[in-house]
Amino acid sequence: QRPPALADIAEKTGWQDKFHVLAVGRSAQDDEEYRAWAREGLALAGLSPEAISAWCDTSVHYVSNAEEAGGWQAVADKVAAIESANDLPGNRALYLAIPPRVFPPVIEALAEVGLNRSPGFTRLVIEKPFGKSLETARSLNELVHARFEEHQVYRIDHYLGKETVQNLLVFRFANALFENSWNRSLVRSVEITVGEHLGLETRAGYYDQAGAFRDMIQNHVTQVLTLVAMEPPVKLDADSIRDEKVKVLRSVVPIAANDVVFGQYVGGVIDGETVPGYLEEPGVAENSATETAVSLRLFIDNWRWQGVPFYLRTGKRFPERLTQIVVRFREPPVCLFEVDGTCEVHSDAIVITLQPNEGFELLFDVKAPEEDMRLQTVPLDFRYDAAFGSLPDAYETLIEDIVLGDQTLFVRSDEVEAAWSLYQPILDDPPMPERYAAGTWGPPGSTRLPHASGDTWWQG
Repeated sequence: QRPPALADIAEKTGWQDKFHVLAVGRSAQDDEEYRAWAREGLALAGLSPEAISAWCDTSVHYVSNAEEAGGWQAVADKVAAIESANDLPGNRALYLAIPPRVFPPVIEALAEVGLNRSPGFTRLVIEKPFGKSLETARSLNELVHARFEEHQVYRIDHYLGKETVQNLLVFRFANALFENSWNRSLVRSVEITVGEHLGLETRAGYYDQAGAFRDMIQNHVTQVLTLVAMEPPVKLDADSIRDEKVKVLRSVVPIAANDVVFGQYVGGVIDGETVPGYLEEPGVAENSATETAVSLRLFIDNWRWQGVPFYLRTGKRFPERLTQIVVRFREPPVCLFEVDGTCEVHSDAIVITLQPNEGFELLFDVKAPEEDMRLQTVPLDFRYDAAFGSLPDAYETLIEDIVLGDQTLFVRSDEVEAAWSLYQPILDDPPMPERYAAGTWGPPGSTRLPHASGDTWWQG
């Protein structure tokens, strides 16, 4: 088990005496009571007593009841006291790991007590979801920009912190072999699947209001889409990369209603265990029409991708936890290899697995030995764990980038609004979810999406 991201960063970087955490919560505790709770968690994560003491005993602080009268001023005073006592320069990251409904009042309160400015830097970190519609996202952006500058804002999507997601840029732009093939002339289709093995766990209150589309498609899956489809940036800096991601979103053809399928899982068997259906989950409304799976087909209307279908799919209670990109290449225009009148040539493919068992496979045809031109598809593969061992936690990467002021892996305001603009018509008139059994790859109707372009889902 990996230690929590903040503790691991403090230990790896040697920032223990320069890196302080002030937690703000509702429960009535003082510093020592909160540190005792933190010590327990750090010990369970496997940190040594020495490592815990080196950081937690002096660098972890707590303020309660900020929502009460004068509460946010108490937070500001505590920040100033910590900085003064430890001779800190006033560099602050304000991390809003809070329910989305309280983003606006908290942002207002931080500004009112002057925490939107500091002697050093101030960075506002906002967890997803950033809005629940195009209108609410625009309103939240307006509020944020009234209190903070865009360069201070870090809209965090933990998928972008994964080494394997970042490696998409290297995979494409550092290897001419792949980038020269990454276009409509050679690519037949692209599939992105983000499958979740689990059900709701303890998230029913949030999930039954959000659904799979808002929870996964609008952010995680779309972020992967933009990295797969973007053009080479002019430089490897935050704005250049984010410019190209926005161009992708603005080039997507409006998605047709019959190119979207929603699903909702019913009871089934996963790994030999019977699991309940969505409507039987605790906290879910008995007549809920919330989707737990989404499949869609879209097209990108630009020079590189004209006519190439992109299939996006996500869902809960899928057979396995899997985030995977499949790029299928076109078959040769003339079949030279036939056996008994059947063409033996198959589509080559690149299968990029972002989690788990991170890595990629290049699938291509070879001649099966001792047979008459019968071809067999074989993989040439790479796995991160075999080459590098364990990968860093995504949140470690992102938090370090926040401290260092690198916004490359964070979502810009126009990118948020471009994604919502793309999907809002679907959310305004959503399809009724089809039922699918837990332990399957989503609703049966989703198979028609790749069939429409002569494909099938890679998994399922």
